[in-house]
Amino acid sequence: MAASLVGVFQEPGGGAPPAGIGHNPRFSFSSSFIYLSGAVHMASVNKVIVVGNLGRDPEMRTFPSGDQVANVTVATTDRWKDKQSGEMREATEWHRIVFNGRLAEIAGQYLRKGSQVYVEGSLRTRKWTDKDGIEKYTTEIRADQMQMLGSRQGQGGPSGGPEDDGGYSQGGGGGGGYSQGGNGGGGGGGGGYTPRAPAAAPRAPSAAPRQAPAKSSTGFDDMDDDIPF
Repeated sequence: MAASLVGVFQEPGGGAPPAGIGHNPRFSFSSSFIYLSGAVHMASVNKVIVVGNLGRDPEMRTFPSGDQVANVTVATTDRWKDKQSGEMREATEWHRIVFNGRLAEIAGQYLRKGSQVYVEGSLRTRKWTDKDGIEKYTTEIRADQMQMLGSRQGQGGPSGGPEDDGGYSQGGGGGGGYSQGGNGGGGGGGGGYTPRAPAAAPRAPSAAPRQAPAKSSTGFDDMDDDIPF
């Protein structure tokens, strides 16, 4: 395989390679060109990372097989300073994201309009036909990973869900039957009392000294003196 052109440098009269190139065995420098030496195999990459806020609540769909799909739109905002006016400018881009399977269940349960999310996925273009019989194409992001960001109070889900624990464990417990989530109703009180039990333990020793100075026997002796018989 012939070497591939990587870059062009305007070096009058050739000369030494730019800093950092001459010592790299994968590059060769000739006159004003840099070539990759040898064959280079690079797989194509289709990867998208989006960090933004939902524009609306997830749109849920359930297939006859029972699989769920959640469609959301996430907004990302670019900000820059206008060179002429010196004012800050911004532009918002909306991204259509599709969650499948377990991610769809989590998205439908906890994500709401305004929720901030981190999403990794890949671009997919699908063809569909509208009600007029016209074929149309839509480019979406098929999510592979999702992480909820920002304040837990900004997330949805059942009350007392992830706000208390800050993760999937307690929120997932409501739907997935995790032990921690299962204790959230009845046993949850016991879980809350667990830290208080050590606090009660120090009270027991402190209570014992209080009983010692009380000297109940001494009190009884005084009472015996007052007994009329």
